[in-house]
Amino acid sequence: MRGVVQLKEAVNYSEDRINIDSVTLENFVTTDNLLQNKLGLTTAVNLPPQEGRLPSFNSDNILVANIRPYLKKIWFSNRNGGCSADVLVFTVKNEYDPKFVYYGMYRDDFFNHMMRGAKGTKMPRGDKNQIMEFTLPNFKKSIQKKISVVLSALDAKIELNNRINVELEAMAKTLYDYWFVQFDFPISKELAKAMGKPELTDKPYKSSGGKMVYNETLKREIPEGWEMYSLSKLLRYNYNSIGKQDSYKIINYLDTSSLTKNYLENTQQFNVENDKVPSRAKRIVSKNDILYSTVRPNQFHYGIIKHPIKNLIASTGFVQLNSKKDWVSNDLIYTFLTSSWVTERLQQIAELSVSSYPSISPNDILNLQIALPKQEMNLDFINSKFDMIYNMVSINHSQNQQLSQLRDWLLPMLMNGQVTVK
Repeated sequence: MRGVVQLKEAVNYSEDRINIDSVTLENFVTTDNLLQNKLGLTTAVNLPPQEGRLPSFNSDNILVANIRPYLKKIWFSNRNGGCSADVLVFTVKNEYDPKFVYYGMYRDDFFNHMMRGAKGTKMPRGDKNQIMEFTLPNFKKSIQKKISVVLSALDAKIELNNRINVELEAMAKTLYDYWFVQFDFPISKELAKAMGKPELTDKPYKSSGGKMVYNETLKREIPEGWEMYSLSKLLRYNYNSIGKQDSYKIINYLDTSSLTKNYLENTQQFNVENDKVPSRAKRIVSKNDILYSTVRPNQFHYGIIKHPIKNLIASTGFVQLNSKKDWVSNDLIYTFLTSSWVTERLQQIAELSVSSYPSISPNDILNLQIALPKQEMNLDFINSKFDMIYNMVSINHSQNQQLSQLRDWLLPMLMNGQVTVK
């Protein structure tokens, strides 16, 4: 390494603009769909309402949220699009490798630097001039590329796992839809015999003429022999909390913001004897527990914990749910709870709450009803499929955490020349 250079030597702020008409949900970036803690980008929920032109970005640009820099929102662009004014767009100069500059800015040092120059208390914003004073190692471009190749390989594997998980979760939704919405579950040999049509074995129930009956609760037809079950009849809730009889030396605390759409981002470790443990650290998490945040359901702070780490304790901001029926799995209930109509329903309830922010109670979840076959219909097949899917999702998440830790361990050593790439 030959000294350092200021960021302004390597990048410029983009001044380009794009017509709003050319922006879609897939290529629109705001501070809302940039993810915290350097987790990249998710699809935007809404487009800007006004007409005119927006700041634009291109592939290989670096986008950083300039509101509350401590949230560490950064993304390396792989497409062209438009963004809100509170997103900074950096274009990399020819003498520098774009991915190398991105990884230089990816470090916590960069966001700490932004915060030191930020103005405002409630919604601090970075100072654009001060941001450009951040320093990068001054490697030759050939060395920059070698460093970025190593780090990019780790990120590529993380991204692949994320894409696999998206497909797996979509598969779970499709299976649930076939079985419990369209009612085209495969007819078992026993059911086909009871229907007097053994030739229908393994055929889809409703499409093959299976008898349907009108249900007043759903205001639609459900298969004959199915019933509406209140979740209160199927689930126990907040069933395992820390009591006086429990003695923990170390706990790994999970708050609501660290679990989003089944992705467990991180936990905080506390020494019970020496540290001030959060008062909300109460829920003892067991394998297959469903955790569902009681605040703002539309922020998707929920998950099914397939492989809990030792002494995992969740916040009382979660409702802890677990099936009390052997024939109904947590995985099946989790797929139901994460369907879009359930999220919308719980958000509607939350917005009517009298608390200072939209919230729900455990009973709001337990009062939901689900159409299920009577217990004598074997659900082992579909339960096992859901279990397999969410197990694979959990394994991929765990691998991503390990890869992220390896990348974050390598990053400063590569940047300061302590480790070199041959």
